[in-house]
This record gives sequence, structure tokens and C-alpha cells, in this order.
Amino acid sequence: MDVEDEKQYFKGRGAQVNPHNKFLKDVYVKEHDEGIDDWEETDHKTTFLFENSKTIVNKVDSPDVGMAYSLNPYQGCEHGCTYCYARNSHQYWGYSAGIEFERKIIVKKDAPELFKKFLEKKGWDATTISLSGNTDCYQPAERKFKLTRQLLEIALEYKQPIGMITKNSLILRDIDILSEMAKLNLCMVYVSINSLNESLRQVMEPRTTTAKQRLKVVEELSKAGIPMGVMVAPLIPGLSDHEIPKILKAVASAGAIKAGYTVVRLNGAIAQIFEDWLRKNFPDRFDKVWHMIQSCHGGNVNDSRFGDRMRGDGNISQMIRDSFRLHARSNGLNVKEINLNHSLFKIPTSQTSLF
Repeated sequence: MDVEDEKQYFKGRGAQVNPHNKFLKDVYVKEHDEGIDDWEETDHKTTFLFENSKTIVNKVDSPDVGMAYSLNPYQGCEHGCTYCYARNSHQYWGYSAGIEFERKIIVKKDAPELFKKFLEKKGWDATTISLSGNTDCYQPAERKFKLTRQLLEIALEYKQPIGMITKNSLILRDIDILSEMAKLNLCMVYVSINSLNESLRQVMEPRTTTAKQRLKVVEELSKAGIPMGVMVAPLIPGLSDHEIPKILKAVASAGAIKAGYTVVRLNGAIAQIFEDWLRKNFPDRFDKVWHMIQSCHGGNVNDSRFGDRMRGDGNISQMIRDSFRLHARSNGLNVKEINLNHSLFKIPTSQTSLF
């Protein structure tokens, strides 16, 4: 990690360290100011890197995440959520899962073209594709590059069912496309809300929109006829799990009909990032929170077993599970099933695509 990063707190960023990338053999640190003549200081600004990908839609093999295919126009995410499981994947690109995950955003500018090519593959059966399976498709970069909007335009044109999850109110920009898709039963949108505490959000998810604004997103999209769900994820024992009743009441009042949750798990480099963040922001509660997380994962902060890794096990995870089920039921959530329409899919001809 950067020695400089240990000496200060980067406001507006979630991760405060750059853990060593396990895929890189060498790492450089600055031990003394005079040690290297031409040392380049860490750039604190966000930079965009453009990548030409071979594919844009990926098959998801995990049975725990509730999606069969994912589509991610961006890698890395400026939202800076300290717990984000996508951080580890940034290492495959040669970057750190820490601060670099938030500062170095990979933009797949050819995503729309690749999406069309995928949909036109022989035998494609219009299985629902999830936007934001890894990083948020409405992160700040989307305001500049508009890739997500282009992908939605293509999905509507081909009548391809889409699932989405975001924690950014920029999705309201695309309410025109989403409402047209909803009329054909082609989309379902989830908003991520894991706390209503603004002070906690500011340090845990520093570049996301407020919980109040996310509730507005649920309300406005719901009024536009778009089926809405909320992921209360991840819940952090000892820090945010007590908010379950308030969150579920608020999202139901805003128009959500579905709700799910996960318990935080800290796999790979995320454990070091989150531990550092927790010590710096909640030193008085560190031991309690850390031990409660461990109690949900068999004494560790991560459990890779399918079926248990997202919800945890043990007494604390059971209390979270019971509370969530109770308040979801009392607020009328998870009663209605949403089954998107896969029968309308059709590859447009060059002539019909003009209209």
C-alpha cells in the first residue's frame, strides 16, 4: 500500500488504502521523501481508461446472486462503497482493489455495439440480463458517457428483458425508456438502500446519492409503472442492522413491492480495506462490529460457501433473517411475483430499426 495513504484521510473516498494487487509481482513504496528522485505522487483525481472488450454480457454461475447474465459498461466505481465485492475484480485489470478502484474507472465505449452482437447470436433465448451485476451502471461516469442509456435503448428495440440495480438517482434521467419497457413487462429495477443514516452513508458510500434521494427514485419509478424492489445490502451487524424496520417501512411507503438483503462479507482484499475504514471511522465500535461480522461467518469475516455466504449463519445472522422477514411481511413486501416477458424478443430488421 502507499505509505502516504496511511498518513491522511481522503475525504470523498471510501477506501483509504491501496492493498497490494496479488496478481502483480512488484510493489513500490515511498519510505523517505529523499529516497527516490523522481517519485510521482498519488493522483487523487478520477481518471477514465478506455477498454476494447471482446464481450460485454457475462454468464453468472453463482446461485446466490439472483441473475443469469450480467452486463457492466464500467469497471471500477467512483461511488467508493467500502464493502463492495466488485473491488477484487479490479485487480484483474492490474489495479488495486482500494483507492484505485475508485479513481481508475474503465469505460467500455464499445458496449452498445457488443450488446447488439450478443443479442443477435443464434439461439439467444432472451433470458433476463442484469445491468450492474458488478459495478453500478449509473455511477458518476454515466453522466458523461451515457453508455447505460444506449444499452437500454437497444434493449427496448430488441424487446430484451432487463433487470437493474443502482444506488444513484441518475436513473431518473432514463425514466422515459424504462417506462416504455415496463409497459411491455421488460424491466425490473432495484435500488440499494442499506441505511437511512446520512452520517453513516457519507463515510461508507461517499459518492452515492442520499437515502432520501433513493427513496424518491423508488417513488418516481413506481409511479411511472416500473416494478420496484430494494436491496438492503449489505447489512453490517452492529452498525446498520438495527435499521431494518425503518428501511422496509420507508421503501414500502415509497412504492417498492420487493425487498432482499445480504449480510456483509469481506472476501479477498476487501477485508483489509474495510478493517482499515472501520478502525478509522468507528474506533469505539470496531471490536464489536468486527466480532459480530465474524460470528456471521463461522469465526471469519468471509464465508465462500454457496447458500451461506450472502446471508451468513449463526445466532446474529438468524436474528437479522427473522427481523427482515417479519418486517417485509408486515409491510406487504415480497407478495407479488414479477416475471418479465421473454416472448417479445425479436431482432429488428434494418428497415424497422429506422422507426
